[in-house]
Amino acid sequence: MSFVRAKNVKKNFGSIEVLKGVYLEIASKEHLVIKGVSGSGKSTFLHLLAGLDSVAEGEIVVGDSNLSKMNDGELATYRNLCVGLVFQFHYLLPSIKCLDNILLPARISESRLADDFSEVRKRVISLANVLEVNHCLQKYPYELSGGEQQRINIIRALSLRPTLLLCDEPTGNLDSVNSDKVSRLLKELAEEFASTLIIVTHNERVASCFPRQIVMKDGLLFE
Repeated sequence: MSFVRAKNVKKNFGSIEVLKGVYLEIASKEHLVIKGVSGSGKSTFLHLLAGLDSVAEGEIVVGDSNLSKMNDGELATYRNLCVGLVFQFHYLLPSIKCLDNILLPARISESRLADDFSEVRKRVISLANVLEVNHCLQKYPYELSGGEQQRINIIRALSLRPTLLLCDEPTGNLDSVNSDKVSRLLKELAEEFASTLIIVTHNERVASCFPRQIVMKDGLLFE
């Protein structure tokens, strides 16, 4: 049985039909890439999978959660506990240090965590060592390079061991060396944490790392 199921998903922004009936099934722990030109609808679809927006028609089911039938509070809990998000821009809060940025999702839902908060913190420290940004944890985001900021972003996304890891142009602001490093890290860490990984990109170099590639064109998916 598929872990992610999208059936006839449609989405409009005003009079503009962005998604025109998307169908997709993804197995648990599968890694894939959705590619396409800017404006094709791929980021909109990723936001729907993340529960950041609602469908106009059709349904999206992730595991046992039917996102199309969930209210705002339920979607917020789903995003916090089940989804890891890595965007092109890191969206780290500039006023707090990187370690506090990483641990913010855990603090928000501390009473509902599968792990004790201290275990989450240990995992974060371990990931920082693996990703070679342990020296950044007590710094503010503006003190870091672009590559360091993105690795901090990745640690935050993985801190609660998400079942679904969604990445929207995660290498868009990086040079080719850091782009390759981040792509490799995302795949390795998703495998380690048993996460289903979906990367949205228009970068063919990134896409070539994935055996399953899906193309979004004019609001529809093609394999």
